[in-house]
Amino acid sequence: MFTGIITDIGTVARVEARGDLRVVIATAYDTDGVDLGASIACSGVCLTVVDKAASGSPGWFAVDVSGETLARTPADQWTQGRRLNLERAMRLGDELGGHIVTGHVDGVAEVVDMTPDGDSRRLVFAVSEEVAPFLAPKGSVTVDGVSLTVNTVEDQPEATRFSVNVIPHTQGATTLGDLRPGHRVNIEIDVLARYLRRMEHHRGR
Repeated sequence: MFTGIITDIGTVARVEARGDLRVVIATAYDTDGVDLGASIACSGVCLTVVDKAASGSPGWFAVDVSGETLARTPADQWTQGRRLNLERAMRLGDELGGHIVTGHVDGVAEVVDMTPDGDSRRLVFAVSEEVAPFLAPKGSVTVDGVSLTVNTVEDQPEATRFSVNVIPHTQGATTLGDLRPGHRVNIEIDVLARYLRRMEHHRGR
């Protein structure tokens, strides 16, 4: 379980084609404190640490990315040099600074507009019809692992669009400051919205 508060920006250092895709990620984390088998969210995707740097070496960890994950995330996410938002799994007693995030991506959204809004940046995303019912103004959404508040939701014939504001701190502390129109990102809906939708479905049967 995660909170959507990013604690490091990692960089894909190496990609190896195996049965699954082995991805080595450079990080500022002290990997002495990262156990093999631990979960780390990589731009919103919960992955398992399968290897890591030796004690005293520059920090890195490796994860195996399955075909299912590759199919549900942007094609260019797992490429050498790509920057990834990192968050280690929360521990009992940690502050819940964002919202409850599972690390299970629900879909991919595309940036369709970006405008200044004071010192912040207003981003507009287009999402699929499968994700659209779970978005609501002032609700929570996770974009590439970052917990954000939805400003507006507009259902249009070609796609549903939603907007968020990204403050300067978040722009600098995450990869969201790099986004431009045409970029694709991982989306995770609020877990509460997911359960409510499921309950609604069964109540209507």
